[in-house]
Amino acid sequence: MKTVNLLKALGIALCVATASSAYAQASDAMAASGEMAAPATSAKSTRAADRKLGRDVRRALSRTQGFDVSNVFVRARGGAVTLTGSVPVGGQIQQAADVAKGVPGVTSVTNRLTLGVQGGGGGG
Repeated sequence: MKTVNLLKALGIALCVATASSAYAQASDAMAASGEMAAPATSAKSTRAADRKLGRDVRRALSRTQGFDVSNVFVRARGGAVTLTGSVPVGGQIQQAADVAKGVPGVTSVTNRLTLGVQGGGGGG
């Protein structure tokens, strides 16, 4: 009998703890969303800034002497830049990351570039 009551008490305590945790998270989320005056406008301006930063990085890469940007894709999100695609020369992988890090507004670079052969490749 005492074990059953103990299990009931533990179950109730667990439910109360879970409910209060969920309430706290919901309150935090509502407070955070309430701080933004116009979420739609803010999202649009953020996307525009991300696109501009991506263009700036791509432009910097294209101005780098000897760098082939044709198969390189740049994605920017809140200052974090991701480079994907391929380059024809292995040294250009690190070079791309270094150039991207030098662009104003870039806070971090994730380099997912690979070494790839350009063109139609020969047979044998």
